[in-house]
Amino acid sequence: MATGTTLIEVLGEGEGAPPVRLYVTDTGGGTGTGTGSPLLLLHGLAGHSGEWDALAARFTPTHRVVAFDARGSGASTRRPGDVSRAAHVRDVVQVAHDLRLPAGHLVLVGQSMGGLTALLTAAAHPELVRALVLVEAGPDGPSPGLPATIGAWLDSWPVPFPDAEAAAAFFGGGAAGRAWAAGLAPGPGGLHPRVDRDVMVATVQENAHRDFWDAWDEVRCPVLVVRAGKGMLKQQEADRMAERRPGTRIAVVPDAGHDVHLDDPAAVYGELAAFLAEVDPAAAV
Repeated sequence: MATGTTLIEVLGEGEGAPPVRLYVTDTGGGTGTGTGSPLLLLHGLAGHSGEWDALAARFTPTHRVVAFDARGSGASTRRPGDVSRAAHVRDVVQVAHDLRLPAGHLVLVGQSMGGLTALLTAAAHPELVRALVLVEAGPDGPSPGLPATIGAWLDSWPVPFPDAEAAAAFFGGGAAGRAWAAGLAPGPGGLHPRVDRDVMVATVQENAHRDFWDAWDEVRCPVLVVRAGKGMLKQQEADRMAERRPGTRIAVVPDAGHDVHLDDPAAVYGELAAFLAEVDPAAAV
């Protein structure tokens, strides 16, 4: 089946709360000699599902690959009433339910804040998840300065960007810069973010006040952690994850930054394919 897109509606919490609409892309299933468990890809803060295109293309012959714009991002509802971690977990469960992704066979892959959502989903809904892949993501915290850091970062964007080339250069150039530029939308005077600054700041409020080690201890499925040598997930945190949960597989992409899935998708594919060959032997990757 060719790649398709759909909107999935998640009911709001509380009486009168409006629903949240999630923009979802779905490859429809593997077409190769072996079909592995479906992959559900979760992007990071202020990002968009298109960041996964290069990785998704590599897996499409053997896997159904699904990705969606998180609430508050991309083509999904821009100003949802609830941006808690629990709301993001509910979104993953709703997408899996509506697309009939088979319970117990889902591989969750998340980068940065998407990785935290994936971790919390695996902890709260072990019946759904076959394996978990955390890309530059872990349970450490609290991070009291994070909301201010995110707000200052978004305030630094020279909006509107005159064109995609200028935007890509601002975001560091290369594949990562082009992917961030692709997340912008045309508007008056040029290209504009598809996120709201205050929504993004609110999204990280929980991280400012707590860690998520309790959820990490509840994860029961096989786990791959991909750390970038020049990224934000430090070796100390990855080592602690492995100590608290023996059997956790740690991979390092030495020359990549926090957006390792954009800086070096081939390396991320290689690590993920090797991991899936162990935990999902039906996949011919």
